Amino acid sequence: MSIGNSPEDERPFEDVSEEDRPSVSVGRALQQARIAAGLTVDDVSTATRVRIAIVRAIEADDFAPCGGDVYARGHIRTLAKAVRLDPAPLIARYEEEHGGGRPAPTPAAPLFEAERIRPERRGPNWTAAMVAAIVVVIGFVGFTMVKGGDEGGKANVADGATSSTSPSPTPKSEKPVAPEPEPSDSAIAAAPLDKVTVQVTAADGRSWISAKDHSGRLLFDGLLKKGDSETFQDSSEINLVLGDAGAIDLYVNGKKIEDDWQPGAVERLTYTKGDPQAG
Repeated sequence: MSIGNSPEDERPFEDVSEEDRPSVSVGRALQQARIAAGLTVDDVSTATRVRIAIVRAIEADDFAPCGGDVYARGHIRTLAKAVRLDPAPLIARYEEEHGGGRPAPTPAAPLFEAERIRPERRGPNWTAAMVAAIVVVIGFVGFTMVKGGDEGGKANVADGATSSTSPSPTPKSEKPVAPEPEPSDSAIAAAPLDKVTVQVTAADGRSWISAKDHSGRLLFDGLLKKGDSETFQDSSEINLVLGDAGAIDLYVNGKKIEDDWQPGAVERLTYTKGDPQAG
């Protein structure tokens, strides 16, 4: 009798995982558990926020769409919990079949360094524009003051002042120095109080993210490369899914969220106008 037709298939995963691992692949185990639970691929995708294409690829033991071992382990863990499987044996099986461990960080460094060179500005830098305007105004005032001093010095010479008389102070001594701009917590520090504003930045590596507004409308669904940033705004609520929360810097309503997220951890977060605090 084959393992697939055995009555033991109806036992909880914990009772048979060690026996199935030598013959059942990770994707096949997830697919069988999903079918046994009476769930469709769409059901699993909706429950886990993992895209349908990625769910189908994983069930076919194709982990390339995951974007790397860290993301693959995170998706396996998420899907296993959704179909009531213990994720530990599946992740162990995945590591046995794909090199047995996390990838070394050094090969990825050239990719990230090459991407860092490329500018990724998403909009006008209003902070820099305001600083430049302030510098222009202060410079004009200083120029006016210096010009007035020079004219006074010329009048003194015309009235009979000797050549040894010191002229009016030099422009350098009177020209005010432009103040240094105060550092800002983020580019969205001036977020409106009547809305919720969320900025997501892939600071320490690549991460897949999904963002929806309060009505469930999809605002973004894709992969952020290292250094990329996306900003979302809604009248009341932003819902996020972070594929690798450990790689993300998160700002909510102008304040940085300080959470100890681990590399590869999948986080589901909700923020409102009264935050920062996870919903």
